[in-house]
Amino acid sequence: MAERIQKVLSQWGIASRRKAEKMMIEGRVQINGHTAKLGDKVDLTADLLQVDGKTVTNTNRPQLVYLLLNKPIGVVSTCDDPQHRSTVIDLLSVNLRRGMGIHPVGRLDFASSGALILTNDGQLTLGLTHPRYHLPKTYHVKLDRPPRSKDLAHWRKGVMLEGKKTLPAEIKLVKSDKTFTTLKIVLTEGRNRQIRRVAQQLGYQVQQLHRIAIGSITLDRAKGGELDPGQYRHLKSSEINFLQNSCTGKFSPGTA
Repeated sequence: MAERIQKVLSQWGIASRRKAEKMMIEGRVQINGHTAKLGDKVDLTADLLQVDGKTVTNTNRPQLVYLLLNKPIGVVSTCDDPQHRSTVIDLLSVNLRRGMGIHPVGRLDFASSGALILTNDGQLTLGLTHPRYHLPKTYHVKLDRPPRSKDLAHWRKGVMLEGKKTLPAEIKLVKSDKTFTTLKIVLTEGRNRQIRRVAQQLGYQVQQLHRIAIGSITLDRAKGGELDPGQYRHLKSSEINFLQNSCTGKFSPGTA
């Protein structure tokens, strides 16, 4: 059955749909010897599909991989970086970096750390990043000073950012003294630099931002303890099922 080329490339783990579209625009994708255009469809049982001169076939679909990485500060959440900074893909073993199509699902800021899903399952990536679904993500956030109760109440209810109110947030005090305060914040949306921007709008500076969980998936190792920065582990089957169910709204946020 013929399907859009970008869908096939994402299912084969070659690129996300967005990156596949970019590759097509750049002329890197050919179908039956002609440069593919956005909207073109392909049937791998009848058509010749090539990416950068390499043939994509029904038999060379890579094994699906699902990873949880503890992203360190100073690493970018992309597959490549024009500024030649270290990327999350650089942290993977050689056999995972080459020809597997693994990419981050969403992103964490350069100055932020913590839980980040990486996979070559393009369908899962599309589902998890669709604005329709609100997968909760949990953060530990260190502010430069103790927040006022009214500011926390405002933050919990939602703050206007670029003309659109943020969704309600769950915020709990973890630790506070005269020099800094650590909050536990659970968000169900992922707007660009949302926590930092809301904090700044309320008059605070974020000193550290660390994501500790994605839904019920935490940074815990299989044998206990949190993954060290830069380390990763393969997701358990129950965690993969949780992510797949979250794309259809059939999930429970858990208590991460």
